[in-house]
Amino acid sequence: MARQTHTIQVNFRGGIIPPGMLLELLDIAAAATVTHVRFGLRQQLLLDVPDKQLAAFNAACNDRQIVLSEHPNILSAYPAAGIFLHDTWLVEGIYKDVFNQFDYSPTLKINICDSKQTFVPLFTGHINWVSSGAVHYWHLYLRLPGSQELFLWPELIYTNSIAAVSKAAETLLRRGQSPAAVFADIKAQLPYLFREKDGEPELPAFHLPYYEGFNKYENSYWLGIYRRDEAFPVPFLKEVCRLCMETRTGQLYSTPWKSLVIKNIDPGHRYLWDYLLGKYGINVRHAANELNWQVEDNGEDGLILKRHIIRHFDVADVRTYGLCFSIRTQEQTSLFGNIVIRRRASRHGSKLKYMQRYDILYTAGFNANSSSLIPYREDVSKEQLGPYVTSLCRLFYEQRSETDMLQHFVKAQELPVAPADSGKKVHQCVACLTVYDEAVGDEEQQVPSGTPFAELPDSYCCSVCEADKDTFREVPAIV
Repeated sequence: MARQTHTIQVNFRGGIIPPGMLLELLDIAAAATVTHVRFGLRQQLLLDVPDKQLAAFNAACNDRQIVLSEHPNILSAYPAAGIFLHDTWLVEGIYKDVFNQFDYSPTLKINICDSKQTFVPLFTGHINWVSSGAVHYWHLYLRLPGSQELFLWPELIYTNSIAAVSKAAETLLRRGQSPAAVFADIKAQLPYLFREKDGEPELPAFHLPYYEGFNKYENSYWLGIYRRDEAFPVPFLKEVCRLCMETRTGQLYSTPWKSLVIKNIDPGHRYLWDYLLGKYGINVRHAANELNWQVEDNGEDGLILKRHIIRHFDVADVRTYGLCFSIRTQEQTSLFGNIVIRRRASRHGSKLKYMQRYDILYTAGFNANSSSLIPYREDVSKEQLGPYVTSLCRLFYEQRSETDMLQHFVKAQELPVAPADSGKKVHQCVACLTVYDEAVGDEEQQVPSGTPFAELPDSYCCSVCEADKDTFREVPAIV
């Protein structure tokens, strides 16, 4: 007989996980015979506690003032700050100031994100705060529960008003008021700081940064840990917490990709993390086309489909840069992605998995932030998913010619148009697409400008993903 469990959710606001608190929670979980935990799409921790242990688990959490929640976690781009984002006014301290404003537990989904990043989905919440170009002012997008329509607040709202406006908006949205009516009511009844908008928000094209493994930034490292089955062993995470505390590494961060990020790892401590990963056999170099997926929480069927399609990707050698895939097996779900695999309701009420059929859709213009879905193939069997999704990936690249991308870049940089191929060659890492330009060198690894690639030592590695030197390939430079 299968063991009966109850899924417990613990919210770490904005994805910030204090190691000491997590260690206490994991001790309680281990005492309740929990062997693995998971992280959810909203940066929350999920534990499957056996029913027989549930009362003792709840009591222990209550004794240690660990709050269990059934409400959505506040999602934020805090994990991206400092590693994927540098030139921005929205630094880590401002995120914390915003989180501290919330003296209540939101019952609707709230997203708090930097507009310059593409690591964290912007609009998967009902109340979506997106930073503007004006320091300390935010765009606000509202979405009524059960709807995919976004309403853009006509004003920019000041940082110190975020919690108050969120609380008022949540109350009105839960009553079923339209977002436009919510704006009118709050404008009439709630004093808040705002300024007039000086234009519509400009959002970057989606690109998911490689978020796994050891990565250098400034004078330290950050480490991303992804688990193919989404399950993190409790003993491993307990040692992660202890190592963070002993080395004063600071906080852990959970991501919307169900992974962990540890920042500020001192170079002198890297060997300790290598040892820990090796001790538990934790792999941290998965292919990029396995990392850009959104699968529902507690979604084993979705994971099975993901593995099936990725196997086809590997055989067909499919490129997925700039794409994000979501698998939807439930009727009401809010996932992020520009390619969507959606399970159809069974025509005959059958629960047999070989009878299940799927629709393949993509967002308008392949914009990952769009909620407008365009059908590509309908009523598809599981065996057909791999070839059809592969064809859709190719369509994505066909719609983005080199000329179009070059013109977009030139416009963004306000530079004169230059030839796409000047005859110059550079070396590019095939794992993460980082370029080594001999004319520039590699300042992070003390390689002076003018150093030919052939003269780099055999120990040279990619400065971003640390792939070996032999993973670089010579390619034409686009100037």
